Amino acid sequence: MRVAFLGLGIMGQPMAANLAKAGHDVVAWNRSPGKTVDGARIAATPAEAAADAEAVWLCVSDTAAVNEVLWGENGAGSVLKPGVVVVDSSTISPSAERQNAERIRQAGGDYIDAPMTGSKIGARDAQLVFMVGGESASIEKVRPLFEAMGKTVHHVGGIGLGQAAKLAQNLQNAVIFESFAEGLMLATKLGVPPETLVGIVKSTMTKSGVVEYKSPFVLNRDFSPNFPLKLMYKDIKLMLEAARENRVKLPALETVAEIYEVAIEEGHEDLDYAATLTILEKWAGIQVKGTAAS
Repeated sequence: MRVAFLGLGIMGQPMAANLAKAGHDVVAWNRSPGKTVDGARIAATPAEAAADAEAVWLCVSDTAAVNEVLWGENGAGSVLKPGVVVVDSSTISPSAERQNAERIRQAGGDYIDAPMTGSKIGARDAQLVFMVGGESASIEKVRPLFEAMGKTVHHVGGIGLGQAAKLAQNLQNAVIFESFAEGLMLATKLGVPPETLVGIVKSTMTKSGVVEYKSPFVLNRDFSPNFPLKLMYKDIKLMLEAARENRVKLPALETVAEIYEVAIEEGHEDLDYAATLTILEKWAGIQVKGTAAS
């Protein structure tokens, strides 16, 4: 399949590489020049990448970036051919996805929102989990692309519901990690070695996928970005916005958001979101070897 892949960040670059590895004809584009993808051609603009595509796949940072890539100067939306399927794997506003879907359909194409989870290791190993909103026929049309990049596709419902599911899932990731970080901080303050607490957590009902994935990085003081803190904070703001629109209270998340704000103020925005632990340690007066930038 001829695929335009737009956005070669932490997730997008290995996703595009896996599409090319699976034998698809990939033309990629990235906002910052210099990125390459094995087996793919690099275009100068989104429009150039999308000009002859059967599918256009987006993986960019936020709602504004999606709109710019689709509808800005030299945007992909200006060259789409009838029958094209546009798939957005960014995490953005559900309402924005519905607006984009309407514009694409007016042009004779179709639109799928397909945010994913699995972090950069899942992207590298083609083990992503996609949460998908859109028409079944369109999803089936691009299923070979999903299969080249991931292990599971959850069809949630109509346009925007993939994003809704992703926000709900990321809410749990943020809050679960925060509880793990607080427990780790308190244990350390009381004299329990972090490694001991992690072992206890993993052998009891407290265990979780978040702890399994994050604890080795935390124990090694490795906060290099698997999922940058600034992007989780962007998602948290989307969650809180959706909650306000639907008159839902998220008290735990509101507190977590405050910690992210402090972390960003202290310059941790480009680190993994696990670096929020360092804010708790600072408040507790805990001195730990290694730095948040390690």
